[in-house]
Amino acid sequence: MEKASSGGGDGRSGTQAVDRALRVLGVLESAREDLGVTALATASGLTVSTTHRLLKALASAGLVAQDRDTERYHLGVGLIALGRRAEARLGLHRWHDALERLASETGESASIGTRVGNEVLVADHIPSAKALRFDAGIGARVPIHASAMGKMLLAMADDLAVEVAALGPLQRFTERTLTDPAALLNELHVIRNRGWSLNDGERDSGVRAVAVAIPGASAAAMAVQGPEVRLTDDRLASVVALLDSTVDAESTSSP
Repeated sequence: MEKASSGGGDGRSGTQAVDRALRVLGVLESAREDLGVTALATASGLTVSTTHRLLKALASAGLVAQDRDTERYHLGVGLIALGRRAEARLGLHRWHDALERLASETGESASIGTRVGNEVLVADHIPSAKALRFDAGIGARVPIHASAMGKMLLAMADDLAVEVAALGPLQRFTERTLTDPAALLNELHVIRNRGWSLNDGERDSGVRAVAVAIPGASAAAMAVQGPEVRLTDDRLASVVALLDSTVDAESTSSP
């Protein structure tokens, strides 16, 4: 649980309040249903009184809202405007039509992701029309080292060794997850040289993904994801070519 605050209006207490508010928002983001104050406090590691005070402040800004019948909380509509402004600033919204064409041409799911800390945030996603498919809804977050888009984004960094060291311990998700920093660093060098990355069942067994960087975007990548029974080795070259042509065409046609 949280430590007692020493009070005062210094910068440290202000930073602490922001951190706590972000923890509450993070819990609501990942929750599958509305949550009451007690549940939010438990999940956030805060006291009930602190959580209640934060919720009042967040609600006044429209960042959270309370259901009048259940008195439970969910994310507020104020976040919609913030999200749209952020999306416009990143310029990722203009890639939606291209992403739809990519999904149609490959027959697989297609996504755009951007880096948030040590995770990849799925900014846009078009699911495959096929029954057996990979789905990662918009807003989903995946560990950067176990993602094709994530490894592509890491490979774009200036100092790869520093980036890998900053990730800390690498969590294992499947037997193919790269948990050895040296192995990840070597792969990032390969990705940087060839211009595309592969996630070969490293996050979800039986799922493969191929990604390329989006030029001019603020640390963004585009990927095609699908089951390994369809996204086979002999298809990789054609999928990478489609990714490259999609990115090149959109980059050329956009101001």
